[in-house]
Amino acid sequence: MTVKAIANQRAVIDRRALADTIADLVRNAGQPPRQQIVALLRTALADGRAEIARRLTAKPSAGNECAAAQAFLIDQLVRVIHDHVVTAVYPSSNRSTGERLTVMAVGGYGRGEMAPHSDVDIAFLTPSKQTAWGEQVIEAMLYFLWDLGLKVGHSSRSLDDMVRMGRADLTIRTAMLEGRYVWGDQPLFDEAQARFFAEVVAGTERQFVAEKLAERNDRHKRLGDSRYVVEPNVKEGKGGLRDLHTLYWIGKYIHKVRDPSELVAVGLLTPSEYRAFRKAEDFFWAVRCHLHTITRRAEDRLTFDLQREVAARMQFADRPGKSAVERFMQYFFLQAKRVGHLTGVFLAQLDDQFAKKQPKGLLAGFRARRRLVRGYPVFGGKINVPSDSWFAEDPVRLLEIFVLADTNGLEIHPEAMRIAVRDARLVDAVRTDPRANALFLDLLTSRSDPETVLRWLNETGVFGRFVPDFGRVNAQMQFDMYHHYTVDEHTIRAIGLMNRIEKGEMKADHPLASAIIHKVVNRRALYVAILLHDIAKGRRGDHSVLGADVALKLCPRLGLSEEETALVSWLVRTHLLMSATAFKRDLADFKTITDFVAQVQSIERLRLLAMLTIVDIRAVGPGVWNGWKRQLISELYEAAEGQLRLGHKQHGRAERIAAKKAAVADRLGAQAALVEQTGKLLSDAYWIAEPDDIIALNLVQLDQAKGQALDVHTQYYAARGATLVTVIAADHPGLFYRIAGGIHLAGGNIIDARIHTARNGMAVDNFLVQDPLGRPFSEDSQLARIKTMIADALANRVKLVPQLAARPLARPRADAFEVRPRVEFDNAASNRFTVVEVNARDRPALLNRLARALFEAKLMVHSAHIATYGERAVDNFYVTDLLGEKIDSPQRLKAVEKRLLDAAGEETVDVAAA
Repeated sequence: MTVKAIANQRAVIDRRALADTIADLVRNAGQPPRQQIVALLRTALADGRAEIARRLTAKPSAGNECAAAQAFLIDQLVRVIHDHVVTAVYPSSNRSTGERLTVMAVGGYGRGEMAPHSDVDIAFLTPSKQTAWGEQVIEAMLYFLWDLGLKVGHSSRSLDDMVRMGRADLTIRTAMLEGRYVWGDQPLFDEAQARFFAEVVAGTERQFVAEKLAERNDRHKRLGDSRYVVEPNVKEGKGGLRDLHTLYWIGKYIHKVRDPSELVAVGLLTPSEYRAFRKAEDFFWAVRCHLHTITRRAEDRLTFDLQREVAARMQFADRPGKSAVERFMQYFFLQAKRVGHLTGVFLAQLDDQFAKKQPKGLLAGFRARRRLVRGYPVFGGKINVPSDSWFAEDPVRLLEIFVLADTNGLEIHPEAMRIAVRDARLVDAVRTDPRANALFLDLLTSRSDPETVLRWLNETGVFGRFVPDFGRVNAQMQFDMYHHYTVDEHTIRAIGLMNRIEKGEMKADHPLASAIIHKVVNRRALYVAILLHDIAKGRRGDHSVLGADVALKLCPRLGLSEEETALVSWLVRTHLLMSATAFKRDLADFKTITDFVAQVQSIERLRLLAMLTIVDIRAVGPGVWNGWKRQLISELYEAAEGQLRLGHKQHGRAERIAAKKAAVADRLGAQAALVEQTGKLLSDAYWIAEPDDIIALNLVQLDQAKGQALDVHTQYYAARGATLVTVIAADHPGLFYRIAGGIHLAGGNIIDARIHTARNGMAVDNFLVQDPLGRPFSEDSQLARIKTMIADALANRVKLVPQLAARPLARPRADAFEVRPRVEFDNAASNRFTVVEVNARDRPALLNRLARALFEAKLMVHSAHIATYGERAVDNFYVTDLLGEKIDSPQRLKAVEKRLLDAAGEETVDVAAA
């Protein structure tokens, strides 16, 4: 493989001029002036990089040109260094046959592709055992390369070593496979290539393909096993450059292709598929080169803080409803999807050919026999099409094949996938065909494995064409730190979760959903609502409202009744209602439940909304769903169900408290008497708000803290993967913000806070705390520090404001996002309290700053509900004035808003205020 032709090569580096300058220096100095030579080489490298960067700026999408120019630049420097070393540093006028050396580029450099800060992978080959001269030359060349600041991956081997190690090690074999002559002894390189293919490759093709497939699968699992993770790795991620390289490696190993274009000639890719690969490769190389240029290091992960800059460099612009960075990332994921599909087709065919495992067990003979299912040939567990024109003859078959695959537990044959991709546009003609819509609905609501088969349908492009609104969110990311996947991937995952809950596979994680799923009457409406809940993301306006309008048009087409259509539309419109109520409102407040029930209106709608809410949150990404959220959703569900079933807003409250007390008594065992003795100090609101395990801990602590001014208890709380910090102290204004400040100073991040005042005037405040990386504090020294800092903060032994202001921000990645602070007041959400909602960028000590602002505004905080959505914090406070009244004066509200906006803003805190 040769480096691709570079336009105006001498503008990148003029090798002959550089070599002549070095030769002149050596001649005039009498001996090699090393420092001056290194300076010349450094200047040549810097100038070359600057020229390549300039070209990339002029043509920001020309990734292949940039990668080839970088390889060319390194080639020329290696050649100059080699010639200088063998002529001036270690000249040998009469070399023996053993004193031969070839310099070979391997790995990505061997392919003639390099990003600006890629490693330089070089193999030095000698005919036999290394000679003293060869060792000196190699060492001198390496020192020059290191002096240039290059990261060099190098090996020095004889031909026999190369053969022996290539046979034993897949990594070495892959690197040598892409070996390219750079400089030195050309006949020696030719001999090495011939021996490599004759003695290492021959007869190991099947093994190589199987190992490469296993290696690819391991890599995907390590990086999240989805090509739709929102901070993708351009090089190693699923659908990225490494997947393209895998195809080249396999093609070269089996068919000895010297260039990717030859994959067409050997029948592994069609011409249009090869063009798609080249387009994706060019784009990914451009992204990778921009990443290296921006960061000045080998950075291959497209993190949030870099996405915006790369999008700007690649000249993506804002459009209505979609920012430049979202458009750029959508294009990125569409390319990754295309690569994923084509890689799948390519590798599956080779998998069939080389690495296919024979079916085992009782069904072996049955599965291996060729048979027909509804006219489709099935062999080896894969369903295919009988002819090239099968879909053209009846486009409804573009859906039928996927339904049959799902029903019969089959995979789609790679050839059928390839034809489906080619013919996907034909499905446009049957969008309104009742047969096609019935098949699609069967697939969506399948009890088998709809997630896998819908993903295949999406890979072919049929899904997005049959449901054009879904096509609009295909590969669409949401530019925030909360959502882990693109909208289409999130939706398909949510459908899969619902299917697994229905099968009873997730009872431990989702007891509520597992208990109510089989009571749901409108199952079809539930699955269609999951499909449509985010379908209007990326448009101007509220995606819930716009999605509800999409549902009114699409549901009748899919064959849903008028009643089902209205239900789906309502679910899509209100799909955020339950989570917003559970996470932002006080569930012990009558008004919270009454208002929620007024919108839900029936137990069936409550069940459906609960199911949709649970899978929606769970499918956002790993770690987003947790025990605390499960508990809040369950608590809201039970309270709403009780009110809907019994009809009266207060009916059932006494029963709920009695049931909670019985559960706590059961937990306390020998100390059960505390429920009545100490529990009488706590209000009904406390008993409803807190879970029974925390109440049990609080009662024991309250009993032991009698007569103490302060008692702090800390312990790991597994239900939430956090540390529970309970503070019992004499209640007084400012207590809450001081406790929060002490926790922040100890390095803690408060993820939830519940504030209560017992009838004896003692505050009982429960905080859930994690470290800045989302892990619980568990070491004794960490727990002791939390206790000490809270005590110091309450005793005024530390100056909270300046010390908190001096702490560095823990999450600089959040700087990539603009979160404008916003304050909203709601006097209708509670009969007793004003609810204050603050939206702001999440960062350490935010809660302390907001609580301090409320204290300075002379407001009492009765409960706080903290929710974080990636980089965005939404903190809700139930407050009154010092007389226990709501705040309704417009002037007072304006003044409170100003204080909170100042506290939530990004400016430096006035340390003198301490």
